[in-house]
Amino acid sequence: MFDPAIQGHLAIRQRLWERVQSVRLSGSLLFTGPDGIGKRRVALELAQRELCFRRSACGHCEGCKPFKAEPLPVELPNLLRIAPEGKAGLIRIGAIREDDLVEGGVIRWAHQASLSGTHRWILVEDAHRLNGASANMLLKTLEEPPPGTHFLLVTHRAEAMLQTIRSRCERIPLKALDSEEAWRVALAAGWGAEDQERWTSLSAGTLRYLDPADFALAVARVEAWLALSAGASFAAAAQPLLPEKNSTLAQSEQMAQSLELLLRILGDAGRLRSGRKPGLWSWREGLEGLARSALDFKRPVEAIHEAQRHLVRNPFAESLLREIALALRG
Repeated sequence: MFDPAIQGHLAIRQRLWERVQSVRLSGSLLFTGPDGIGKRRVALELAQRELCFRRSACGHCEGCKPFKAEPLPVELPNLLRIAPEGKAGLIRIGAIREDDLVEGGVIRWAHQASLSGTHRWILVEDAHRLNGASANMLLKTLEEPPPGTHFLLVTHRAEAMLQTIRSRCERIPLKALDSEEAWRVALAAGWGAEDQERWTSLSAGTLRYLDPADFALAVARVEAWLALSAGASFAAAAQPLLPEKNSTLAQSEQMAQSLELLLRILGDAGRLRSGRKPGLWSWREGLEGLARSALDFKRPVEAIHEAQRHLVRNPFAESLLREIALALRG
């Protein structure tokens, strides 16, 4: 009945499809939740089901095949996909009002007639990457989408979006997968039983680290933050935290990932202080050292939140990281 490749979120997926069938689905939906839990796939499933020959998003029929392409095409018969671009990783106004994606831009595409028996779906990936001009251009259309058109905005950083955008969308919150669901996907991707403890500890119910290179980088970042918190010099420990120039990810997105890991580390050290089990239990020794320190976690947490607010501007990465490393030392 549903795409068998998607793990979890079954109740939400069922409810969304029932609302499509009964013509009760909102015109603008905002899918939120941790990065790497399948928000994009859940959103895409709605469009996929309408072209699936079995109406089940089976993943195998000719109607489903276009949705399985990597990378996903910008335009499908009933779907338009908007994503960040360039080194800054922003969704610019050209994608909304001009012809960067399709002739006439997104708003004109939204007003065209849909295929018989389908809706027109517009997927906005990493919606927190809408720059100010593009977000403002979308506001009126998000508030009153054309009949038969639905906007599907996906983000793991809803707090970084304009309040006016958030207020015009119905929020669909998705939670992290349970560890068994996430590990089933990892097993299918080639991970072995010997990796389970560290992989599930770091992944925390997400699928962010299925690629061994992504996992290795995240491990290096955790260990770098723990080393800095233990007094290691910035020059000796911080290299894994600095953005990679040749990465396909924007510098700001790489920085965001490093900062999110530090928030997890500080949260786990706080849990240990109160006698609770940390999420990153595979790094318990380093976390216990941080928990025993005299550091007031409030200062580094405030520094992280301040840095997150300015990431889209691509600030000088090394300077920002040095400031946070100093805050870790109290």
